[in-house]
Amino acid sequence: MKKRSKQQKDENFPVAGLLIKSSLRPLVNAYYRAARYCDDIADAPDLSARQKLAKLSEAEDIFLGYQKDVPDELLFLSGLRRNFCDELLDTSLFTDLLTAFRQDSRGHTYETWEQLLEYCRYSAAPVGRFMLAVHDENLSTYMPSGILCTVLQIANHIQDIKYDLLVQNRIYLPAELLQKYQVSTDDLRQDKSSPELKKLIAEIISRLQKMLKDAALLPAITRSLRLRMQICVILSLTNIMLKKLNKKDVLQKNVKLSKIDWMRAVIGGVFRALFTKTKISRTAI
Repeated sequence: MKKRSKQQKDENFPVAGLLIKSSLRPLVNAYYRAARYCDDIADAPDLSARQKLAKLSEAEDIFLGYQKDVPDELLFLSGLRRNFCDELLDTSLFTDLLTAFRQDSRGHTYETWEQLLEYCRYSAAPVGRFMLAVHDENLSTYMPSGILCTVLQIANHIQDIKYDLLVQNRIYLPAELLQKYQVSTDDLRQDKSSPELKKLIAEIISRLQKMLKDAALLPAITRSLRLRMQICVILSLTNIMLKKLNKKDVLQKNVKLSKIDWMRAVIGGVFRALFTKTKISRTAI
């Protein structure tokens, strides 16, 4: 199984899309490029953990302005710093991601469900906060956004169970759930899921679906119509993906969203956004 080379268009839920205001796309794309660069470092099979950590530290130093002699190929990180300064964005929106990439580089494992959620606090939630911040949304949106981003992250982990183990030597499934259902590392290498693994995944999907209900509050407290549309589309796509993951065998084939899934989610999401009654008080704005 070969290492994948992800581009933005390959993601299930691309960060930048047609629903994002054109004036914000350069900033969003710059953020995505920097995040992808650091993610690729953490995933690089030809680098040792020490080398990965050194490169991530270099990226952080350039972004924060600590390193003045910047290689030409990394000037985009300095550019992102200027973008953050211009927009008065908190640097944690990017540096928090580096915390997760460092964990990935060290081959961190997760004993409990809570530890996995904590990882997602750094690996996924900052992206949602970034999008809300550039749209100048109220802080009340951050919690449901973090929940939605966490659901997306863990859904991606379920999709990539076999790939993560064979190529990255990583297991994101909490050890407590592996033990509960008597699922071993060897079970994750097979061409077909065991009944026990299917039960484990079903429990995770059930937890994620409950979390998604809490995240469903987000559109009603989001002021930007364009962003509200994007959130509603993502909520629809996530719901579709969770149902697919519950029905398909993730070890047999890569579960993906179809063009019809996208069409349904976009049409339904846009209409939902248009008819959502916002619950934003003037004092909250």
